[in-house]
Amino acid sequence: MSCGEPHETDCSEVLDHLYEFLDHEMPDSDCTKFEVHFEECSPCLEKYGLEQAVKKLVKRCCGSDDVPTDLRAKVMGRIELIRAGQLAPEQLGQDEQLGQDERAGQDERPGRSGQDVTASAPATPAPQE
Repeated sequence: MSCGEPHETDCSEVLDHLYEFLDHEMPDSDCTKFEVHFEECSPCLEKYGLEQAVKKLVKRCCGSDDVPTDLRAKVMGRIELIRAGQLAPEQLGQDEQLGQDERAGQDERPGRSGQDVTASAPATPAPQE
């Protein structure tokens, strides 16, 4: 998204780092650049306002829930891999699918690998009178 106007800080840079700005996870100098950009660019200011409202809503609805430590560590690890350029965001689901496929192949019991167990089950004889 871009408003089409030239800015010292490009719209794409602002939008790529919007959550860092919202979460106060960037240096003050970058925050100042973003604030100047928002003063000049109404589409980016609107996007900022929308994301800020969503963040407040999530905090209000889910703010008291504790995040499991292992989940937090996994998410932070993925974020670091993406930031380091070792993992593209679109690859995220592939790792989980690969792990599921490997686990499904390890368990050969009927019904555990997605096979229909009714097709291979012997027919039950009819009761005799």
